[in-house]
Amino acid sequence: MTGEPKVRTVLGDIDPAGLGATNAHDHLFFASRLLPGQELDDPEAAMEQLLHFKAAGGAALVQWTPHGLGRRMPDLARLSRETGVHLVGATGLHRAEHYAPAALSQFVDGLVAVFVEDLTGGTTPRAGLIKVAGAFHTIDAHARLTMTAAAVAHQETGAPIAVHLELGTAALETVELLCGTLNVSPEKVILGHLNRNPDPRLQREIAGTGVFLGFDGPSRANHATDSRLFDGLEALVEAGHGGRILLGGDTTTAAARHQPGASYLLTTLAPRLAKLLGGDVVTAVLVANPARAFATNWLN
Repeated sequence: MTGEPKVRTVLGDIDPAGLGATNAHDHLFFASRLLPGQELDDPEAAMEQLLHFKAAGGAALVQWTPHGLGRRMPDLARLSRETGVHLVGATGLHRAEHYAPAALSQFVDGLVAVFVEDLTGGTTPRAGLIKVAGAFHTIDAHARLTMTAAAVAHQETGAPIAVHLELGTAALETVELLCGTLNVSPEKVILGHLNRNPDPRLQREIAGTGVFLGFDGPSRANHATDSRLFDGLEALVEAGHGGRILLGGDTTTAAARHQPGASYLLTTLAPRLAKLLGGDVVTAVLVANPARAFATNWLN
C-alpha cells in the first residue's frame, strides 16, 4: 500500500484528522424483508437525525447498510453536502436471511467484483468499508463465503472490513478466519455488537488480537443495558485497550429511530463516559479511534 491513509466518504477521500466526533456504526437507510413496515427509507427523517447529531457535536457517521438493503448512496451524498456531516457508506452483504433468495442469487457468484466496484467505481458515491455478518455462535456457509470475498476485496482495495456479530457471538472465530486464514491485518477489522454479549473477559481477549471492538445500539430494550456497556468499556480501558473501542448507535428500524437516536452518543453516553474514565478516553473513542479504524491506504 502507498500514499497517506484516507477515509473514503460518499463525497470523496478525506484526511483522518478531519473526521471528527464519529458515530462509528449506524443506519440512515435500511430495508430488510425481516423487518416489514420498519424500513428506514425517508430522506427527510434521515436529515433530521443528522441535524440533531451535528447540533450535539457530531461530525461523521458511518452507515453499515450493505449491498441490496436500501443503502441509498446518492441520498447519503446529498445529505452529507447539505448538512456538512461526513458520511461513510458500505458495500458487502448481510446475513442471507435478509435477502430474498432470487435477489441473493443474482450476485453471490461475483461478490468480489461487486464489492470492488462499490469501493472504487465512479458511477455512484463510493463505499468506504465492506460489511459482512456472522451467524449466531458460528460462521455458517454464507458468512464464510462473504467473509472470504471481503478479504479478497480488501486485498485489492485496502478497504476496512466491518463485521456484524449476531448477538456479539463468534468473535474469536471471525478473527481467526479473517486475520488468520485469510490474512487480513487485525487493524483493518471492526467487530460490531460486542455490547450484545457483555463478557468483559472475552472482550479483553478480542481486543488483544488487535481488531477494533464496536459497541453499538446502546440503550435498546431488547439488548443489554447501558450499565453493562460501561462495565465492558471500563474493563477494556483498565486493561490498556482503550485504543480499540468504537461507539455507534445502530438504528435499524423506524421504531428505534424514535428512541435515543444518533445524538444519544454525544448527549448522554459521552458525558457519562467522561465522568467514569475521563475526557481523554472520550476523545479516543469518538475521535482518534474512528480516524484510525476507517482510514486506509487505498489502492484504487
